[in-house]
Amino acid sequence: MVTNVDTPRAVSVVILKGGVGKSTISVNLARQLTERGRVLFADLDPNGHATNGLGFGDVYRGDKNLGDVILDQGDATAADLIQETEFEFNLLPSSNTLEDVEKDLAGALQGSARVKTKIVDPLLGDRYDYIVFDCPAYPGMLNNNALVASGNVLIPLEPGSSSIGGYKRTMERLITPSQEYIDIDVLALIPNKLRERIDQQTEDRELLENLNTAGTTEGKIPNFARITAEQFNAIDNGELQPPKPGIRYSAALSKSLKEHQPLLDYDPENSQLENFEELASIVANGGVE
Repeated sequence: MVTNVDTPRAVSVVILKGGVGKSTISVNLARQLTERGRVLFADLDPNGHATNGLGFGDVYRGDKNLGDVILDQGDATAADLIQETEFEFNLLPSSNTLEDVEKDLAGALQGSARVKTKIVDPLLGDRYDYIVFDCPAYPGMLNNNALVASGNVLIPLEPGSSSIGGYKRTMERLITPSQEYIDIDVLALIPNKLRERIDQQTEDRELLENLNTAGTTEGKIPNFARITAEQFNAIDNGELQPPKPGIRYSAALSKSLKEHQPLLDYDPENSQLENFEELASIVANGGVE
């Protein structure tokens, strides 16, 4: 593990839509980042999918919890709640009380900066080189806190109009309004759960064409999902074998969290691991290269 990281960085994985694979991407990103430094995975999603998926369901219902830390109730600190996992990163677990935290944060002093002051400021750079936040799928104070705390965002997308709508909602209701007050860098847009051919007019192709041709997404598409207009033409003309871009649907990937493991530990030969390694590189470098 490399520990001489030049720029410690926090990143939030966020989209205002459920079922896109946000937690799966977050967990596997954290796992791949362990090759580069000391990593904390912080689960801000009240449903605790990642916390439970990593086998910490009992902590999810514990007496001392993340909500107490964020609201500065009692004497618990983030460091008190951190759990060691078997996968070289530590876990700051979600709590079944986090939904109640939303309304309390709305009226709290510096309510949007609590995660920064209670988690990131004391831990990033000192104890950890990277902090990965898994965020809720709805707008609110927890998402606002994640943006203020990290300043860096990864947005996963799946094929279909509902995911594109989720991306637009995320930009319009969360990212763009916050950028009026703080610096927020969208590091990458991540096509996820792709499984169809792209030499036909499938939803996979529609998503990839939209992402690769829109001016607003330029420089935000990972290399594993980048296809030029010339390449699409070559595919359509039969001059280029259709590649399989994006993070592909994988039975192993969907099963791994059910077995309480990241993909690297569940299926170390899986072809999708190189995509998560590129995501780790994007976070470490502060953007797509």
